[in-house]
Amino acid sequence: MSYCKVIPAVARVKPAHLFGVRLRSTAAASTQHKEPKSEDAPLDPSCAVVEKPCEVDLIRRKAHTERQRISIDFDNTQEAYKSKDTLELLRSLLVFKLCTFDFLVDKNKELMDLSKKVFGQRLFEKLMKMTFYGQFVAGEDQNTIKPLIEKNQAFGVGSVLDYSVEEDLTQEEAEKKEMDSCVSEAEKESHGKYNKWAPFLSQFTKSAPGNCVVAGSSVDGFSAIKMTALGRPQFLLQFSEVLVKWRRFFNLLAAHQGKDGMAILEQKLELEQLQDSLIKLGVGAKSDIENWFTGEKLGSSGTIDLLDWNSLINDTTKISNLLVVPNMESGHLEPLLSKFTDEEEKQMKRMLQRMDVLAKHAVENGVRLMVDAEQTYFQPAISRLTLEMQRIFNREKPNIFNTYQCYLREAYDNVSVDVELSRREGWYFGAKLVRGAYMCQERSRAAEIGYEDPINPDYEATNRMYHKCLEYILEEINHNRMANVMVASHNEDTVKFTLEKMNETSLSPTENKVCFGQLLGMCDQISFPLGQAGFPVYKYVPYGPVNEVIPYLSRRAQENRGFMKGSQRERSLLWKELKRRLFSGQLLYKPAY
Repeated sequence: MSYCKVIPAVARVKPAHLFGVRLRSTAAASTQHKEPKSEDAPLDPSCAVVEKPCEVDLIRRKAHTERQRISIDFDNTQEAYKSKDTLELLRSLLVFKLCTFDFLVDKNKELMDLSKKVFGQRLFEKLMKMTFYGQFVAGEDQNTIKPLIEKNQAFGVGSVLDYSVEEDLTQEEAEKKEMDSCVSEAEKESHGKYNKWAPFLSQFTKSAPGNCVVAGSSVDGFSAIKMTALGRPQFLLQFSEVLVKWRRFFNLLAAHQGKDGMAILEQKLELEQLQDSLIKLGVGAKSDIENWFTGEKLGSSGTIDLLDWNSLINDTTKISNLLVVPNMESGHLEPLLSKFTDEEEKQMKRMLQRMDVLAKHAVENGVRLMVDAEQTYFQPAISRLTLEMQRIFNREKPNIFNTYQCYLREAYDNVSVDVELSRREGWYFGAKLVRGAYMCQERSRAAEIGYEDPINPDYEATNRMYHKCLEYILEEINHNRMANVMVASHNEDTVKFTLEKMNETSLSPTENKVCFGQLLGMCDQISFPLGQAGFPVYKYVPYGPVNEVIPYLSRRAQENRGFMKGSQRERSLLWKELKRRLFSGQLLYKPAY
C-alpha cells in the first residue's frame, strides 16, 4: 500500500474499538457570557487596550458610534486572584521562585528521585502535592479534579483536561532515521501505559457533552489528542519524510522557473514548463506526466501552485508507487514513496480508524477536537492528516483545530497555505497558535544530524512570527467569519495585541471566533480577568497519579524555564495581592462560588 492511499482512507475507515490512545478531554466553561452593565460615569477617552486602564475596575466599555471598545486591567490583583485562597498564593510564590534556579530545573528529575529515596513514597507525594504537583496538576483521577474544574468554571475559565501519563520518543531515539529498534522498544514499554489509560478512554467514548469525563463541562468544549499516541510513530516519521521531499521538489521546480524568491502562494508554476522539467529530470514518461494534471480543476488555469502540487499525493491520481524525485544532496533520483510491510499497514489502519472514531464522536457530541503539535520530524504528517479531518468534519462548523508552532521559521507559510486551502474548498479553518515546546531538542537534533535549524533565531523573532500569524488569521475572521483561533499564550503583550485587533475589527468575544488558553498554575492574572470579562478562555489541566506525572512535570520544567525565570511580573502581582489581603484583614480569604 502506497502513501498515496493514506490520506483519503480517513474518510472511509469504519469505527473500531480504540486501544492504547493517549488522549485529552475537556470540560469547558459555558460560552454564554453575561455582558457587563454599562457604567453611569463617562469613561476617560485615553483608555485603550494596550495601555493601563484609567480606572481600577476590571473591565470598561467605551461607547463609539460603530462599536464598543474593550479594555482589561491585568493589574487588578483582587479580580485576578479571587479564585485563590492565601495558601495557594504562597505556594505559587514558592514554586515560581524555585523555578528561577537553573540547577533545580536542570537536575529536577534526579532531585525528585533522590527525594523519593530519602523521604519515602508517602512523604514524597505529600511534599509534591504541597509544591510543584499541587501548582501544575489538578489531581490524581477524574473525581479528585472535579472541585478545581468547578471552581475555575465558576470564575469564567474552562478546562482542557490533560491525562498526563505520556510515552514520548526520546531525542536519541528520534535521531535514528529508521527508528525500527526504538519504535519497537517504545511499543513494548508503552503497552502497560496504554492499558492504564483504557478506563479513561472508555469513559470518553461513552460520555455525553454535558458530562465529558468530569461533571460540569458544557457544549463547545475541547478535546485534545497527540497523533503519536494513536499508533506507531514510525509511520508519522516516514510519511513526514515523503511530504518534506515533495515540498522540496516543488521548491526546486519553482527555482527552475525563477520563482524561488516569491511568497509561497505566489509561486505559480507554468504547467507546460513544469511538465517539460519533470520529463527532463527523468521523473516519468511524457504520457505519465501529462496524466498527473488531468483533474477536474488541476492545471485548468495553466499554472500549478503548492496546493495543487500537494493534492497530487492521494489515491485519485495515477502515480506509481516508485515515483522518484531528485535528491538535493546527491543529485540522483530516489524513490519518493515506500511500501509498507504487513505490520506497518496494520499499524496505519489502526491509526486512521482511531482518528476517524475520535473525530466522529467529538462532532456528534458538540465537542471540538484539537490536535497537538509535536516535533518537526512528525509534524508534516500530523498537519496533513489533521487537514484531511478538517476537510471532512469542518464543513458546517469548526470541529477540528490544528496547532501551529510559531517558533518555526515556516510557521507563517504553513498558516497562510492552510487558510487558502480552506477558502478554496469552503470549510471552516480552526487553529491553535503556540510558540512551541521543543526548541532545545529540535536545535540539538538539527546540529547533530546536519540539517538546517528549523527554529527562529531568537525569542523576538518568534514573537514577531506569532503576531504575524495571529494577525493573518484575525484578518481572515474579519473577512468571512469562517476562521477560528485559540491564542494559546502566556505572553501578556500578545493577549493585549489580540484584544486591540479585536477592537479594531469590532470582533465581539461572544462570537467565539477567538479564545485564549494557558497552562494550569501559570498566568492567572491573564486567564481569570479574561474569563470574567466574557472571553472564552481555557486552562490546560493535567491530572494523573503523582509518580506517573513526574515525567510530565520534568518536561514542562525544561520547556518553560525561560518563562519561569522571567516570571518577575507574576511574582510581583502575587506579592501585591498578599499585601492587599494583609492590610485589609483578608488573609483568611476563601473563594465564594
